[in-house]
Amino acid sequence: MLASWELGNPELGVLMLGLFVVFIMFGFPIAFTLMALGFGFGYFAMGDIVFALVVQRAYSVMTNDTLVAIPLFVFMGYIIERANILDRLFHSIQIAVGGLPGSLAIATLVTCAMFATATGIVGAVVTLMGLLAFPAMLRAGYDIRLSAGVVCAGGCLGILIPPSVMLILYGATAGVSVPKLYAGALFPGLMLAGLYILYVLVRCALNPSLAPKIPAENRRYPLVKIVWSLGTSFFPLAVLMLSVLGAIFFGIATPTEAAAVGALGSLLLAAAYRSLTFGKLKESVILTARTSAMVCWLFVGSFIFSSIFAFLGGHQPIEQFVTHLNLSPFWFLIMTQVIIFVLGWPLEWTEIVVIFVPIFLPLLDNFGIDPVFFGVLIALNIQTSFLSPPVAMAPFYLKGIAPPHVNINDIFAGVMPFLLLVIVAMAMFYTFPEIGLWLPRYLYG
Repeated sequence: MLASWELGNPELGVLMLGLFVVFIMFGFPIAFTLMALGFGFGYFAMGDIVFALVVQRAYSVMTNDTLVAIPLFVFMGYIIERANILDRLFHSIQIAVGGLPGSLAIATLVTCAMFATATGIVGAVVTLMGLLAFPAMLRAGYDIRLSAGVVCAGGCLGILIPPSVMLILYGATAGVSVPKLYAGALFPGLMLAGLYILYVLVRCALNPSLAPKIPAENRRYPLVKIVWSLGTSFFPLAVLMLSVLGAIFFGIATPTEAAAVGALGSLLLAAAYRSLTFGKLKESVILTARTSAMVCWLFVGSFIFSSIFAFLGGHQPIEQFVTHLNLSPFWFLIMTQVIIFVLGWPLEWTEIVVIFVPIFLPLLDNFGIDPVFFGVLIALNIQTSFLSPPVAMAPFYLKGIAPPHVNINDIFAGVMPFLLLVIVAMAMFYTFPEIGLWLPRYLYG
């Protein structure tokens, strides 16, 4: 082991960060790797005092009121998923847009955007829509690549569209108001979903063979049936989510209180549809506990790691390096987003947000960058983490439940146009930041 006089504290911090990346590449568990490195380097640099620091940081995480919203929002999403509410929603939207080019693909994207307001769990959305919408598109003669791209891209919207769990973690990490982040992400999220829908409309109109129209006799529904179908599936869920988000945006309730109301509302909605059984409730509780435990352990590990990293001054060489580059705000944002894009291949979004994003946060003031703008830009960027080959989680989720004749290369090819649309959305957001900043400024000053 290197003696403390051989290696200064900032260099120890950089070494600590480098070892974390190496261990992750070898497949070590993220949370426990963070804690082990924090303990090891902390004890080496600080001695026994590290134990008191670790207890203090772990306690501060567990008493963070904002984080309580995570299990509640996750539970709400699992209840809506398990209660087959999405099946009804997809069918009713399909009826409403049946005459449009690529109607099944559009119905898939709209359903994903709606479900994104209930859960930010990408794997759950991609898997569910892969079982529900993907076979329906293939049976209708849709192009495999287009169908795969729609399911994967639509399934990732939950990372961006409120109430996103990712934005809660970013807010807790960066010390930024979660309601402001939600308000800032709303229009960019809708913009990205709109770009996806516009792309499908234009591409299917130019090349109808990609998405054969449903026979006219199968899509001639009376207006009363269309309205009734939407009234029993689309509007109840829309009212629930608008109530939750509205309560947060207008300061009626904190994110945690709104999440609790949303969780209760999802139970009542499932009961109203007569889809709430003890088995489904048990599954939802177990899945929520599993997901919440993962997030909490990760957050505890990351706080221990980041506390020791800050004590060692590991951020100083990074800040000095960036300062010496003499970057403009534009090139600073380009650099950070490229780093986050590359990190998205080996790492989950949770590790990126709680470990690497805090390295950039102290530099935002130097470049005059709004942390809300930065957080929403990261949420847009993380869409690419789930879509970028070769380590793209969304295509692998879909491949796991797709028919045998659908190969991974077709899925990868299908997501590429949507990956480019994410980059277009990021460029639009950078060029016109008011897309995301107007609403929080209007609501909160």
